[in-house]
Amino acid sequence: MGMTAWRRAGVCLTAAAVVVGVAGCQDGAPAGAEGRQTRNEMTKVLQAAFENTSEAKSAKVRMTMTMAGSGSMELSGVQGWDPGVMDVTMKTSGVMADDPDVPEKVRMIMVDDVVYMDAGAEQAAEMDGKRWMRMDFAAMAEEAGDAELRKRMAGGLENLNQDPAQQIALLLESPSLKHVGPEEIDGVRTQHYEGTLSFEEMADADESFGLLSEAERQELLADAEKSGMKGYDTQVWVNEDDYPVKMVIGMRTPQGTINLTSDYSDYGARAEVETPPARDTFDFVEMLKELEGLGADSGAGLSA
Repeated sequence: MGMTAWRRAGVCLTAAAVVVGVAGCQDGAPAGAEGRQTRNEMTKVLQAAFENTSEAKSAKVRMTMTMAGSGSMELSGVQGWDPGVMDVTMKTSGVMADDPDVPEKVRMIMVDDVVYMDAGAEQAAEMDGKRWMRMDFAAMAEEAGDAELRKRMAGGLENLNQDPAQQIALLLESPSLKHVGPEEIDGVRTQHYEGTLSFEEMADADESFGLLSEAERQELLADAEKSGMKGYDTQVWVNEDDYPVKMVIGMRTPQGTINLTSDYSDYGARAEVETPPARDTFDFVEMLKELEGLGADSGAGLSA
């Protein structure tokens, strides 16, 4: 395998890691301050949205992620959360898109906590026709022999696969939950809600942190404090049928806010996602081993 193919595959992995690592906003201008709901009224609406979304199990989704100084990434397709699957097409812009080795569009599939990235025709030409890179993050952590990494990988995949119902559940935990007011989204009448969770409140509310021991949890909180991570801002727009049509989730850091905007439609849409045939896939871990082997052989030749 040539170094160009390796670099292109690495770019795809980086994109996948970015998506996996971010749990979920951009600041939106509130509309319609009149008729604010009480905490009980907000809870009633959001609980109904939680129940409806949980029962739907899938939807069409369009996600846009923006990162300060790095451009944006857009994913569109179908997402299911019982079971957890995704089949989306990813587009990049800004700094990432300026790299000639970054494809304009990349299809990404996730099934059973394994991510498949379509590395493109050029990759396939250098990989005996195999264009799909298979990334089992749990297996990658297992290969590294790092128990804590395994737990964080599992939590990261859960965040990638996190359904809108779970996001609503987290929003209900926010002590600053607020009804912004009525707002029209793409011609649909909605009610707009927002709330903030500190990193520690997020850790208390998010079940994925239960994968960590108390010592690991405290270490994670300490690392977050050292990094200057401020917390999470969540907004949701709920339509008159008690379904979320839009969510905006922001992770605040000293370098700026990482924003993820998700637009949902067609709840209950079929999400029967199939993995690529084995003959068309190559495993990222195996590729790493191959690269290490080539490096060792090259080193031996130089020292001889």
